[in-house]
Amino acid sequence: MKLSVIGCGYLGAVHAAAMASIGHEVVGIDVDQRKIDALSKGEAPFFEPGLPEILSEGVASGRLRFTTDMAEAKGAKVHFIGVGTPQQKDGYGADLTYVNAAIDGLLPYLSEGDIVAGKSTVPVGTAAELTPRVEATGATLVWNPEFLREGWAVQDTIDPDRLVLGVSSRFARSTTEGGDAGSTTEGGDGHSTTGEEVDVVAVMKEVYAPPVAKGTPFIVTDLATAELVKVSANAFLATKISFINAMAEIAEVVGADVTQLADAIGHDARIGRKFLGAGIGFGGGCLPKDIRAFAARAEELGRGESVGFLRQMDEINMRRRDRAVQLVVDGLGGSVFKKNVTVLGAAFKPHSDDIRDSPALDVAVRLHGLGAWVTVTDPEAIANAQAKHPQLNYVEDRDEALRAADAVVVVTEWDEYRRQMSPEHVSTLTDGRVIVDGRNCLDAAAWRAAGWTYYGMGRP
Repeated sequence: MKLSVIGCGYLGAVHAAAMASIGHEVVGIDVDQRKIDALSKGEAPFFEPGLPEILSEGVASGRLRFTTDMAEAKGAKVHFIGVGTPQQKDGYGADLTYVNAAIDGLLPYLSEGDIVAGKSTVPVGTAAELTPRVEATGATLVWNPEFLREGWAVQDTIDPDRLVLGVSSRFARSTTEGGDAGSTTEGGDGHSTTGEEVDVVAVMKEVYAPPVAKGTPFIVTDLATAELVKVSANAFLATKISFINAMAEIAEVVGADVTQLADAIGHDARIGRKFLGAGIGFGGGCLPKDIRAFAARAEELGRGESVGFLRQMDEINMRRRDRAVQLVVDGLGGSVFKKNVTVLGAAFKPHSDDIRDSPALDVAVRLHGLGAWVTVTDPEAIANAQAKHPQLNYVEDRDEALRAADAVVVVTEWDEYRRQMSPEHVSTLTDGRVIVDGRNCLDAAAWRAAGWTYYGMGRP
């Protein structure tokens, strides 16, 4: 099938390359000429494991190409919208400028029977507003949210744990199906859907033929529910992280160990251990801005009280960054002024070079603001971090970054710091013996046994 992907940032580039890798003919379209030039050479403009391989293979095969010309979308059966929805500059809501621009640019090239599939994370109600504009061309708008984890985005696209398809409210409401492409989607009243909708569902199942054949859940619902699936999933994950960080705040007062607490409650199958890692909180280009946009949209709908807890989660998340900085100050006797502090990590999470709303960089910048000499290292994110915060000192080699440090702060749990860094070795490089484990990813007993003063998050 011929597909177009509008927007070739993190989401769009991965989706385009992944779709080409399963056999589709794909054209990726973006207004950024430099990005298009790089992608056209098979070069990934950001770090994502597995992407360079499928990108270069797709370009070399001829199934994947990139352009700035929206007219190249003409003739595609399905057009994916994968542009960004950043936080508004003057508020918490989502900025839909790029979504509207993508739709406006695409409309002249749509044909009768085309499908426009939104993948961008948008406020609930956005798809309903866009539908009349798309349907005026004879095309159909559906919403097909993404559930990518940075660092595993290629796998999550090719082999997702579920597929969600939101269709116009005049079609069937929700039903969960297996991978059988011949199964019938039924409406909320129990009647089978119209032939028009079955065609839309069938086409989208063909797009995702490999996971559908495996029996991956294929959930067909209305547009509003599909939009809510994405933001509510992010809100739930953020809630779980924020909960354990709130428990860390209590643990710090009473002398409890939040890691043991998480282990204990995580054995309850209703709770689970995943995302119960206390630390300096979440960041990146999705969770922070998505929960803020969700709360803002709820306010617009007159239901702000329903998600009032999201504001508190945001506050908890930011307080953990403050706590990490305070632990460094405490460890250095009450002041970091003119002290050498090495910050291990710049990306918001490992296996990524993404520094958007990175707690790691935030901690580094705050320490710099207190007068510390801050050296930052990261396996992949130094270039991005340096471009945004040139006031910090950056060193690529981990051991060189550690040399002469008075204190060390682990803020991104790369294996290079979590598993491949012994306290005995680090002791030969640093001047001080203070380590702040902002991710609770180190063996506290081992570091203390080696003569280090160890500070964890929510640990005695």
